[in-house]
Amino acid sequence: MSRIVMKFGGTSVATVERIRNVAAHVKREVDAGHEVAVVVSAMAGATNQLVAWTREASPLHDAREYDAIVASGEQITSGLLAIVLQSMGVAARSFQGWQIPLRTDEAHGSARIASIDGETLISRMTDAQVPVIAGFQGIAPNNRIATLGRGGSDTSAVAVAAAVNADRCDIYTDVDGVYTTDPRIVPQARRLDRIAFEEMLEMASLGAKVLQVRSVEMAMVHKVRVFVRSSFDAPDAPQGQAGGLPPGTLICDEDEIVEHQVVTGIAYTKDEAQITLRRVQDRPGVAAGVFGPLADAAINVDMIVQNISEDGKTTDITFTLPTSDQPRALEILNAKQNEIGFAALNTEADACKVSVIGIGMRSHAGVAAQAFEALAKRGVNIRAITTSEIKISVLIDTAYAELAVRTLHSVYGLDKA
Repeated sequence: MSRIVMKFGGTSVATVERIRNVAAHVKREVDAGHEVAVVVSAMAGATNQLVAWTREASPLHDAREYDAIVASGEQITSGLLAIVLQSMGVAARSFQGWQIPLRTDEAHGSARIASIDGETLISRMTDAQVPVIAGFQGIAPNNRIATLGRGGSDTSAVAVAAAVNADRCDIYTDVDGVYTTDPRIVPQARRLDRIAFEEMLEMASLGAKVLQVRSVEMAMVHKVRVFVRSSFDAPDAPQGQAGGLPPGTLICDEDEIVEHQVVTGIAYTKDEAQITLRRVQDRPGVAAGVFGPLADAAINVDMIVQNISEDGKTTDITFTLPTSDQPRALEILNAKQNEIGFAALNTEADACKVSVIGIGMRSHAGVAAQAFEALAKRGVNIRAITTSEIKISVLIDTAYAELAVRTLHSVYGLDKA
C-alpha cells in the first residue's frame, strides 16, 4: 500500500473532540494498510495566545526564547493526538522537530529548512507505528528550537513527505480543496480535481490562502504530490472518486494533468499599496538604488512598471507592496531621495491585485485582451498590469475587487461544470 503523510491544521485540532475526529481519519488510513506519519499544527488560537504572552512579557524579546515559547503549541497537539491514537489501538509516538531531526538555518521566527533525516521516521513507519510530528519547528545550528514562520506546518509536512519518500502528502484543512476562485465571492466557483505545482504556486502567492507559499515551492522542487482535503468530512465517508482519490484537489506535476484549461483560476489580494517615483534619473543602477534598500528591510515588492517621463529624459517607476509595509517603505525612500534622484513621490493605498492563472495560457493567444475587454465593459479601471507565461495580474481599486473577480471568472467559463 501507500506511504502517506497527513497534516492537520489548527482548526482541525481546535479541541480534544476534534482531535478524536483527526485520530479517526488517521486510523482509517492505518486500517487500510498504509504507512502513515502525521504532522500537526497548534490548536486554533493557541499560537496567538503564546505570541500575546511573549509580547506582554517584553515587547523587545529574544527571538530564541520566542521560538521556545510558540513552538510549545504544536508539542501539546502532537502529544494529545498520540494519546488518542493509542487509546484507539493505533501504535503512535509524538516527535518534536529536534527529535527527527529537522534542521534549519539560524533565522529564528522565520527559519528555512536546511535538511531533514527521514531514517528514524521510516523505521517507525515500517514497524507499523505512526509518528505524530509537531509541525512549524526544527533545530537551528545553535541547538535551539527554531520556528518556520506562520503556516510553517504545511512546509514541515511537505519536507517530511520528501524525506520519507511518501507517495502523497495529504493536507487536511477547513476547506475541501482548491477552488477556481473564492466561493464566498463567486458561489459558482468549482473545486479543481487537479492543479499543477506552478499554478498552485501562483494561486498561493497571489491571495489563495489554502496553502503556504513555501510549502508549494518545496513540493514542486521535490516532486511531492500534495492532496488538499477537508478534515470535517466524516472519517468513514466513501474515499473513492475519479483517479482513485477521495474528494479534494491533487497538486501535482503538469504531466499528470491530461487536459489543461486555458485558465485554471482567479486569485486576488487586497490591502495593496502603490508607490510611484516621479522623474527618476534614467541611469544604470537606479533600480537597484530603489529596490535594494527595500529588500534589505525585508519589504516584498511585487508589480513593477517603469515608463519614460513626460520630458523624455527621466523615468517614472511604479510598484506595489503590502499596505502594512507602506509606512516603512516611504520612510526609506524619502531618506534616500537625493541618493536615488527622484523629483516626487506619490502613493495610494486601497488597491487590489486580481490575477488570471493557467498553464494553458502558454499556448493560447488573446487571453490578456479578453480580460482587459471584459473589465472595461464593466467600468473597471486598470492602474497597472504585469504578466508572465501563466499569469496576468491587474491592479485596480479595491471597491471593484469583487466585480472584477466575478467578471473574469465568468468570461473564462470557470463557472461552467
